[in-house]
Amino acid sequence: MSTLLEAYKNNPLQLHHLIPVDFHSLRAVPESHVWPESYNFRPSPSDENFSIPIVDLADPNVKDIVGRACQTWGIFQVTNHGLPSGLLEEVESAARRLFSLPTEQKKKVLRSPGGATGYGCARIAPFFPKFMWHEGFTIMGSSVDHARVLWPLDYKHFCDVMDEYQKHMKTLAHELFLTILNSLDLSEPEKNWAAAVYDSESNALQLNSYPSCPDPTRTLGLAPHTDSLLLTILHQCETNGLQTFRDGFGWVSVPRVSGALTVNVGDLLHILSNGRFPMVCHRAVVNGTRHRISVAYFYGPRADSVIGPFSKLGFPRYRTLTVKEYIGIKAAHLGEALSLIAI
Repeated sequence: MSTLLEAYKNNPLQLHHLIPVDFHSLRAVPESHVWPESYNFRPSPSDENFSIPIVDLADPNVKDIVGRACQTWGIFQVTNHGLPSGLLEEVESAARRLFSLPTEQKKKVLRSPGGATGYGCARIAPFFPKFMWHEGFTIMGSSVDHARVLWPLDYKHFCDVMDEYQKHMKTLAHELFLTILNSLDLSEPEKNWAAAVYDSESNALQLNSYPSCPDPTRTLGLAPHTDSLLLTILHQCETNGLQTFRDGFGWVSVPRVSGALTVNVGDLLHILSNGRFPMVCHRAVVNGTRHRISVAYFYGPRADSVIGPFSKLGFPRYRTLTVKEYIGIKAAHLGEALSLIAI
């Protein structure tokens, strides 16, 4: 089976782009992590005039509401999503347990240069002049191999929580994807494409850690980027930090709504919709007193799937290609990837 693991093998990172610093030992932001003022870490003063759509998935008009949110914002928050609140708390607790380990212990499961799972910096790191105030842990499928290294005698609970969370997330992502496809009034064969996506193993769970920072006005948690797959579902846990870029207004905060999950359009869904659903450029800022945790689930098709704009949506803006090919282009060119496949 063609998976994301295979797609990343041909695009290895340099070792210095893999290893996070020991944030807990720092008393000041090192020069390596000081970003230019042009990145403007604070949201636009006008962002209080905007409200990210909040969608009740039990609403009888959910298809139209979700479709409108995808077209106008590309990002929205969902309530009545079916995930048990206890599971959300457990996955956050498990993530905090992992990131609280000593740095040398976490490095035992460091992601390989050509790998896609394990501990390390964000894959987008090579494209930016400074390092990010961030450490991550990526899971694709089972987390057993890495968890056994971290906790030789006590790994089962971590694995059980991550497995259960991924199972619920896959179900939710599939339901959201079907709702989005229905909002486009596609043909039945095109809607059936969603079934093949559900059967793929090209999904990933990303645990993000943004330690408290001695000067959050000088650094970024995660640099501006878009997500590569179809949908991303984010659990922001207890602390705000996500921002999305709104044309004409700048960076807009995406406040944490208790019990809600944040959903955003990825590059592949932008391609499928022939540009109808905007790409969502987003970033993460850090906090001066609180250690922020977030958990992102990325939903996508098999890496050997052929993807292109749905035929009903007008003259295609992008050429057809495989998911693996697009991942390779994005790994080499990041923000220019879509322009390189434009027709």
